Amino acid sequence: MPPTSRTQVKRVPQRANYDRQQVYDILDEGLVCHLGFVIEGQPFVIPTAYGRLDDQVYIHGSPASRMLTSLEQGVAVCLTVTLLDGLVLARSAFHHSMNYRSVVLFGTATRVDNADEKMMALKAFTNHVVRDRWDDVRPPNRQELAGTLVLALPIAEASAKVRTGPPIDAADDYALPIWAGEIPLGLTAAAPVTDPKCSPDLALPDYATNYQR
Repeated sequence: MPPTSRTQVKRVPQRANYDRQQVYDILDEGLVCHLGFVIEGQPFVIPTAYGRLDDQVYIHGSPASRMLTSLEQGVAVCLTVTLLDGLVLARSAFHHSMNYRSVVLFGTATRVDNADEKMMALKAFTNHVVRDRWDDVRPPNRQELAGTLVLALPIAEASAKVRTGPPIDAADDYALPIWAGEIPLGLTAAAPVTDPKCSPDLALPDYATNYQR
């Protein structure tokens, strides 16, 4: 995706990545995005879950949601996703950093009214959270579909930014007797906890016992 005036990374531009697949990979690994938008001069930044299907990001919720009802009116939105991979400890306080992968996406959302696309979006959202979960659950019925507002945001104007590797210190600081390095971080799942209302005969599905991002 060619950079635009909004997606061009100006601060540490060597960390920028405009490859569409890199953007997809970060979006697919994340679980929560932050949506920024302005209503009557008041800025809002709202965290929410999302799903991706091809070149669209889908968000959903109640038709009474102020965020969703505002966005469906064509309000410009900025969506961000950040994956924190590690803490970078330098020899000086000034050069401490973090290793991360992030995406910034600009656009306007549109309401999904087509029933087939809406169902596909909800499937993508469900499987984004837990892979293959959709095949095990009861799909939404007509009343639930009517009570769910789905918006689509095209992945057309976006950029990724990535930092990896050890700290980058000032040349004179490398001789200091101070430990420096990385503390890797990752998202890990604990053991599943079964709903007490489940039948004791139900086995844990593989996607729950082996869950990982």
